[in-house]
Amino acid sequence: MFRLLFKYPSQVFAKGQFVLLGSWPRWVLLLAIVGIAAGIAALLWKRRALTVPQLRTWRAGVLWALQAALAALLLVLLWEPAITIAELKPQQNIIAVMVDDSRSMAIADRGASREAQAVQALSGGVLDALKKNYQVRLYALDSRPARIVSLNQLHPAAGATRIGGSLKQLVSDTGDLPVGAIVLLSDGADNTGGVGADAIAALRNRRIPVHTVGFGLEQVANDVEIDDAVIAQRALENSRLSATVTFHQRGYAGRKSMLTIRDGNQLLASRQIALAADGVAQTESLLFNAGSAAARTLTISLDAMPGETNRANNAVTRLVNVDADKRRILYVEGEPRWEYKFIRRAEEDDPDIEVASMLRTTENKIYRQGIENPQELAEGFPSRAQDLFAYQGIILGSVEAGYFTPAQQDLIRQFVDRRGGGLLMLGGRFGLADGGWAGSPVADALPVLLPARRETFRRDHATAELTRSGLDSLITRLDDDPVKNVQRWKTLPYLMDFQDAGTPKPGAVVLAEMRADGRTLPLLITQNYGRGRSAVLATSGTWRWQMSLPRGDPTHNVFWRQLLRWLVVDTPGPVALSVPNQMLFDDGHIRFSADVRDAQYQPAPDARVQAHVLGPNGLSATVALDPVANSPGNFAADWNSPQPGSYLVEVTAQRGSETLGRDVLTYQRMDGVAENFHTGQNRNLLETLASETGGRYWQPQDLSKLPEAIPISNAGITVRETKPLWNMPAVFLLLLGLLLCQWLLRRKWGVV
Repeated sequence: MFRLLFKYPSQVFAKGQFVLLGSWPRWVLLLAIVGIAAGIAALLWKRRALTVPQLRTWRAGVLWALQAALAALLLVLLWEPAITIAELKPQQNIIAVMVDDSRSMAIADRGASREAQAVQALSGGVLDALKKNYQVRLYALDSRPARIVSLNQLHPAAGATRIGGSLKQLVSDTGDLPVGAIVLLSDGADNTGGVGADAIAALRNRRIPVHTVGFGLEQVANDVEIDDAVIAQRALENSRLSATVTFHQRGYAGRKSMLTIRDGNQLLASRQIALAADGVAQTESLLFNAGSAAARTLTISLDAMPGETNRANNAVTRLVNVDADKRRILYVEGEPRWEYKFIRRAEEDDPDIEVASMLRTTENKIYRQGIENPQELAEGFPSRAQDLFAYQGIILGSVEAGYFTPAQQDLIRQFVDRRGGGLLMLGGRFGLADGGWAGSPVADALPVLLPARRETFRRDHATAELTRSGLDSLITRLDDDPVKNVQRWKTLPYLMDFQDAGTPKPGAVVLAEMRADGRTLPLLITQNYGRGRSAVLATSGTWRWQMSLPRGDPTHNVFWRQLLRWLVVDTPGPVALSVPNQMLFDDGHIRFSADVRDAQYQPAPDARVQAHVLGPNGLSATVALDPVANSPGNFAADWNSPQPGSYLVEVTAQRGSETLGRDVLTYQRMDGVAENFHTGQNRNLLETLASETGGRYWQPQDLSKLPEAIPISNAGITVRETKPLWNMPAVFLLLLGLLLCQWLLRRKWGVV
């Protein structure tokens, strides 16, 4: 209909430039329109005043508008209006037709498979129409574009779709060829998460429009799909870990399903959950034991439902590196008290945590426990970085800031900030604000703004309760079941004392609160600071949980064991290796990153860093990591994992003959998995790609109009066309409409 009225496709008007071909200047046209409009207004006003009294003011205005519009339209036509636009020159440009050939295109959600629909749409005359004026090149698209001669060569079995990378490669491969446009037929199921800015920039630099054609249902019926599962990449032996699983479903709202975590054939945890409404993202957490030291490949799954169309997306795989290295904590306590005794007793049950403690028994006497040799802490609290940084965590009990020198106070702050260690400060008579910590450098690392007053510690009862943030925290999970965990916190014995810790800082997380003296105060507050983390527990009375609960109740020990592990589990060594993702799906590219420090945990930009890679089938490789610009101490390298399987990477760092440290990490490549997920049509990606490049998103049934839109392009070899507008049917109809409307109104109002 649009072309019938306006003679040309809509793209001509959207991308063309309006011009007037008449030889007279435009200002003459504007002057003529204004003059005639003013003359018409004067005549109507004169007729109204002298001979036609029924021509009221608003009626005169309507007639003036119609007559002025008619005159303006006629004047514009005299100036020969036209539109100029760049069009592809026939027979001299290439049109690249890319058909998604990945496994998701084999899904038959509209009767025939998506790929069969794409082939049928192209074979229905579209390809022949394009070949009349252009050179057409066919490509099969999966992880990369592959040139094909015929549509019969398409077989939707590839394990991955990388639209952005394939488009970028096509632009690079055809850099010396006149590509006028790209036609992409796909369901938009890109396994890289989208089309990157680099691919869009490459297309824009060549001014190549991408016309996208979408196939497949946007919402897949009767399907349960896991979207993501978040698990810590590293853990200590026998730690309790949490898997945060996000999923959605359609067709099974209100039904029950079993969420499970398995290590091979061993069931680690399971819980029955109720499925939410259709299409709603649902998040559930599941706790499990990390077990002994090993690289564990975990499968997180939801049971398949009756009649489910795609069961392969009900499970995901994640990798966890479980370490056996012991972590050491330095605990400084300023006075003998019950809390100190019971913290040490809880630590004795954890073989992976060691607590070396300094207990001030009198003003000038220190009692040491948990030391490795007689020299450890013999001179008191460490005053050198290399001595303090040998620990992974620090606990400060009821000890005043003045007990430490200003240099030691700043060293504690640097322990968190530079070393990346964990700091826990407890409530007490000489702790927090009552110990003068508000004016110390350590206050910067704490998650609270300490009160500016003293006497914040009270020996009165307080009851603890979880906050919303504490519901899923590993520190405060006393029971694996979330509902039972909340109930257990509500029934805990009261705390023996409490302290006003102050106001939580922005970014801090309050995991538990306490009710005391009719007030609600923060009890357990955590925060990330620099490379490390800090926490405040505003009481010294949790020992009552152990004393008041039934004999054998593990609540107190579980809480402290989890708090101490949180304190040290993420404390890095001098060399810390990381990868963006430990699971690679259908793509071997990986980036190794290493943060390298010396004995005092200062960046070591002059180190020599290497990654030693061991892979499947005896594969071995050594990769040199290069310094990262403007980031001292950071090194990185890109590498390609050539085949599926498990890989072990050991990074070593040396400065001259000195070995700074090493770190080990495992990762895994799995092929044939990515196409099982997000199988609905990603229309948003296809529409955005077309819009960003100057193309258009097409429905398959409208594809017959594509050949009309293809010539409108600034890419390739173009010619500037000028298309006259005066003879459009819409112009004739507008002229006729203005005349007819004016005549009808005159008849109705009795104006002749």
